[in-house]
Amino acid sequence: MTRRRTLRRVGLLLFGANVILFLAKGVVALETGSLAVQSEAINSLADSVYSLVIVGGLYLTTQPPDFEHPHGHERIEPFVSLFVAAGIFVAGGAVIYQSGTALLAGDVTALQSPAAIGVLVVSIGAKLALYRYCLAVGRARNSPALVATAMDNRNDVLTAGAALVGVVGAALGAPILDPLAALVVAVGILHTGVDVVRDNVNYLVGAAPPEELREEILKTALAHPDVEGAHDVIAHYVGPEIDVSLHVEIEGHRTLREAHDIESAVVESVGDLDEVDDVFVHVDPRELGEWKDDPIVDRYAGTGHDTAGPAETETDAQDETAADSTRTDDT
Repeated sequence: MTRRRTLRRVGLLLFGANVILFLAKGVVALETGSLAVQSEAINSLADSVYSLVIVGGLYLTTQPPDFEHPHGHERIEPFVSLFVAAGIFVAGGAVIYQSGTALLAGDVTALQSPAAIGVLVVSIGAKLALYRYCLAVGRARNSPALVATAMDNRNDVLTAGAALVGVVGAALGAPILDPLAALVVAVGILHTGVDVVRDNVNYLVGAAPPEELREEILKTALAHPDVEGAHDVIAHYVGPEIDVSLHVEIEGHRTLREAHDIESAVVESVGDLDEVDDVFVHVDPRELGEWKDDPIVDRYAGTGHDTAGPAETETDAQDETAADSTRTDDT
């Protein structure tokens, strides 16, 4: 299945699941008055709203390239994720206000409701399944929006667990645990929002990818047998994907066609790495004196040379032999 169809299918699944959970929790919250269940209903309402936004956002990001967007529309996706974060913060603030007001007013009543326990148990199971599914698809399809959604579902498992503890505690004679559990849910909601913002800001500001991926990019370029070294290697996020530019160092006696083939091979091999989108390679012949040490290259690949390049090439050796022969004849 194509990336486009997969992401859209996941978005619709998220929306449907969150709407069902919101309706179930809302009905139980109205019947029982449990603040913990109410906070979970608010959380599911926020999930429903942002999952609808995700459906629209994923529709836009999976549109094919066009004249005005030759690199596609994937760069919209981090903005979708930040919208998700905004919804998460609103939901967390609402839960804090509701539970905090109840605690300050002392308006805490004991409740015993198997329905509240049951809906929270179902929610935990559903959110755990959604977390695993969204994380797997998000990583496989390189979708930051789905990874952000997976993290939100993971925290939903924890917050629903806290709500369950509060409801059970209230049923056992400690009603104060119900609003306290709602506060724990709110903290979990806000933590999710912070994680989503932190992860997606890097996509928007052009941050460098993880160090292990930068090292893999460099070693892939240096793996070509005709590449003697590299410098000025730059890898940065452009949306959820990575653009790479680097200078590769080759011997100057290569023909133009050979240099072109080397450049094309490096572009193809680096471009085959996960998350890498565009690759730009500049070829530096040794004789132009543009070879140079690069501390980043030395750190990742353990290479290093002086600016003059290797001691001599086969062509240089032949020239030197001819010069020695001429000097001998003159003598």
